[in-house]
Amino acid sequence: QVQLVESGGGLVQAGGSLRLSCAASGSIFKINAMNWYRQAPGKQRELVAIITSGGNTGYADSVKGRFTISRDNAKNTVYLQMNSLKPEDTAVYYCNVVGITIAMIAFNSWGQGTQVTVSS
Repeated sequence: QVQLVESGGGLVQAGGSLRLSCAASGSIFKINAMNWYRQAPGKQRELVAIITSGGNTGYADSVKGRFTISRDNAKNTVYLQMNSLKPEDTAVYYCNVVGITIAMIAFNSWGQGTQVTVSS
């Protein structure tokens, strides 16, 4: 079993910043990709940012240049630094971690979600 605990959401004014964190724990052998998704009311969940085990990153066009994903492998933690926030960034943000357990079983775990609200 792999558990994810997210933190860092909240209410911020447009132009402000927030930093999300997601810590993975459990019987982890290796973590491959660590990702952030978001889902706004009435919309489908969308991929926001990814980071591979090698540190390669990718971003949705809507957040490029404003959001930065990073990871601390020693802590099995992924971060999402969000700057220059816009009202359209308002959503529930979900952490997603893909890897292999100690029992050599692949896992694909999701966090509980954290609300980010950007006021205009």
